[in-house]
Amino acid sequence: SAMLGGCRRALPAALGRALRGRAAGQGGRAVSTSWCPVGTAFDVKQQQQQPLRGGAAGRDTGLFGVPELSCPEGFQEAQDKALQESEQLVQKACSTPPGPETVMIFDQLSDSLCRVADLADFVKVAHPDFAFREAAEEACRNIGTVVEKLNTDVELCQSLRRLLADETVLSSLDPETRRVAELFMFDFEISGIHLDEEKRKKAVELNVRILDLCNEFLIGTHIPNKIDKHVLPEHIRYNFTAEGNYLRIAGLHADCPDDLVREAAYKIFLHSNTQQLARLEELLASRNSLAQLVGYDTFAHRALQGTMAKNPETVRQFLEKLSEQLSKRTQKDFEMMTKMKMKLNPHNSMLMPWDHPYYSGVLRAERYNIDPGLYCPFFSLGACMEGLNSLFSQLLGISLYAEQTKRGEIWSEDVRKLAVVHETEGLLGYIYCDFFQRPDKPHQDCHFTVRGGRLKENGEYQLPVVVLMLSLPNSARGAPTLLSPGMMENLFHEMGHAMHSMLGRTRYQHVTGTRCATDFAEVPSILMEYFANDYRVVNQFARHYKTGQPLPKNMVSRLCESKKVCAAADMQLQVFYAVLDQIYHGKHPLKKSTTEILKETQEKVYGLPYVPNTAWQLRFSHLVGYGAKYYSYLMSRAVASMVWKQCFAQNPFDRAMGERYRREMLAHGGGKEPMLMVQGMLQKSPSVEDFVDALVSDLDHDFETFIMDS
Repeated sequence: SAMLGGCRRALPAALGRALRGRAAGQGGRAVSTSWCPVGTAFDVKQQQQQPLRGGAAGRDTGLFGVPELSCPEGFQEAQDKALQESEQLVQKACSTPPGPETVMIFDQLSDSLCRVADLADFVKVAHPDFAFREAAEEACRNIGTVVEKLNTDVELCQSLRRLLADETVLSSLDPETRRVAELFMFDFEISGIHLDEEKRKKAVELNVRILDLCNEFLIGTHIPNKIDKHVLPEHIRYNFTAEGNYLRIAGLHADCPDDLVREAAYKIFLHSNTQQLARLEELLASRNSLAQLVGYDTFAHRALQGTMAKNPETVRQFLEKLSEQLSKRTQKDFEMMTKMKMKLNPHNSMLMPWDHPYYSGVLRAERYNIDPGLYCPFFSLGACMEGLNSLFSQLLGISLYAEQTKRGEIWSEDVRKLAVVHETEGLLGYIYCDFFQRPDKPHQDCHFTVRGGRLKENGEYQLPVVVLMLSLPNSARGAPTLLSPGMMENLFHEMGHAMHSMLGRTRYQHVTGTRCATDFAEVPSILMEYFANDYRVVNQFARHYKTGQPLPKNMVSRLCESKKVCAAADMQLQVFYAVLDQIYHGKHPLKKSTTEILKETQEKVYGLPYVPNTAWQLRFSHLVGYGAKYYSYLMSRAVASMVWKQCFAQNPFDRAMGERYRREMLAHGGGKEPMLMVQGMLQKSPSVEDFVDALVSDLDHDFETFIMDS
C-alpha cells in the first residue's frame, strides 16, 4: 500500500544515507546520568523500575513515551490525531508545485500513519493486557482502511505524477529523493491507480480479499489437528495432549527419538485440510489476478521489483545452480543419516522426511560433543550484551547503554531500554529489549520498527525506535539468564537488524532502517551470525558465570564444525521451499493442484519421498509475508558470506571495514538500489555463480579443527 509502503514491508524498516552535518541537538552529547553499563542491566534481574527522579512520578507517560498511550483508549486518540494530520498533508501535497517538497510531504504523510500503525502492529501481538492488544488491532484496521482510500486518491497520485513527469525538476533531485518518489509511485501503481475506475475498484477489492485470505491462511497454519486416540498405539499416546477421546497434534515433534512418534505427528499434523487448501488456492489466484491487472506477467514479477534478484528468471537460475552444486553433498548427507537410522532402528531403515531434522541432530551430537548444557554457563545474557557492546564499539564507534524507563513507558517490567550512542555523533536511537518468555507472548524472535528515523522539517533528526523480541527462559531469582549457543546466535542476528535501523539515518522515513528489499534486509542480521561464530569475537565475552574461566577455543571450533554436519541437506531443503514458492507464484492457472506440485517438486528438488495424504504447503506460513520471496534467506546468506570472507574474516574488529560497511550498506536503508550497496561493499558486482560459490564453500570443513579433534 502506498502510504504504508514503508511500514507494511515484510520486515520492519530500511536505512538511508548518513546525513551530512549532524541534526540539531545530536552532536556528541555527554553520557546521561540515567544510563548504566549494558551488561549489568541484563545480569541483575531488577525489580519494577522506579520512575526517573524529576520525572512525572504520579503520572504515567504512556507506551514508548507516547503520552496518549497511558491507557488502551489512547489508541483512538493517537489514531484520530494521525488521521487529522494526514488530511492536512493530503491537501498540502495536492496544492504544492512539483519539487523536492512534494516528496517531503509524502514522507510526512507516510510517517504520520506509520507512527501509529507500526507501534500498533507490535502492541497487538506482544502486550500482556488484552484491552491494549484489542485497541491496537482496531487502530491497525482503521489506518488500513484510510490507506486503501489514499491508494485510490487520483488527485494525490497526480501531484506525484506531475513531479515524475517534469524532466527539469526530476533532474534536480538527488538520487535518494528521486528513488523515494519512484517507490511511492510504485506503491500507488500496485493498487491500480493508473487503471480506469472499474478496474481500480477491482484492484481495491482484490487487495482487501488478499489481506483477509492472508490472515485466515496464517491462522490455519498453526491450528492443531485432532485424532481419535485409539488410532495410535497406546505406548506413544502420552507424547500428545489428550482432549477426551481425542489427541491434539500441534507440531512435528521433530526432536523426539521415537521414529513412530515423529511419523505419526508428521502424517497427522500435515494431513490435508479442505478449507485451508481452498484458502491457499484462492490466495494464489487472487495474487496472480492483481499482478496481471496492474500490468505484470505473474505475482513473482511484481514481488521482485526493486529486489537484488530483480526478476523470477534470476531467482530460478540461482536456485537451479545451487541445487546442482549441492546434489552430491546432499546425497552423502542422506546416506549418513540412513546409516544412523539403520544403526538405531534396523527394522525400518528407509529415510523419510520426518527423519531429516532428527538424525542430522544425532549425527552432530555424536561427532562433536556439543551438549548445550556445556556451553550455557559461558553465555550469560549480560556477558553476551557486553560482547555485542564491545564489538560495536570497536567496529563502529557505538556503545549501548541501559536507560532507566519512566512509569508506563514499558509493557512488562523485565523490558530493558537501550540508548545507542555514537562516540562523536551522540544519541542515534533506542532499542527496547523484550527478551523473556511470558504467557500470551508469541514464541518467536523478531525485530519491530516502532518509529522510523527521518530528517524533520525543523532540521532535527527523528530518532528511530525499535523492539527486539526474543523468547528467553526466565532465570531463577538471583541467577543470571544463561543462553544456549543457538539463543546467543539469535541474539546477534536480531541485533544486526537493530543496528541496520539505528545506522540508516535516511532523510526519509519511507526508506529508513530495514524498510528495504527483502533479499537485502537479512544481510546485516546474517552477517552478525558470522561474528557470533568467530572465536576471536566470542573470546572477548564468553566467561563462565561462576568461575570467570574463558570458553576454550576447541569448544567454539567444535560448535562451528558441528553446524556443517548435514548442512548441504539442510540447505537443499531450503532450496526446495524456495522453488515451491516460485512455482506457486509463477504462471497461472497452475498446471496441477498445489499438493501435486508439492509432491513433484519434493521428489525432484529435495529427494526424500512425498508422503501420501499430506500437504506440507498448508503449514508454510512464509507464503504470507514472503510470497515469491522465500529465496531471500539464501541470497542474503550468500551476500553476508561474501562480505564476511572479504572484509571481516581476517580481522573481525577492523574499524576501517566497519566504517565502510556502515557507509556502503547500512547507511542507505531502502534509499539506494540493493545491488549497488553490495557492489560498494565488495567493490565488484557479484554474479549468480558467485552467490552459489559463497554458499557452497561455507559447507567445507575447517582442516585445523579436524586435526585438533582427531
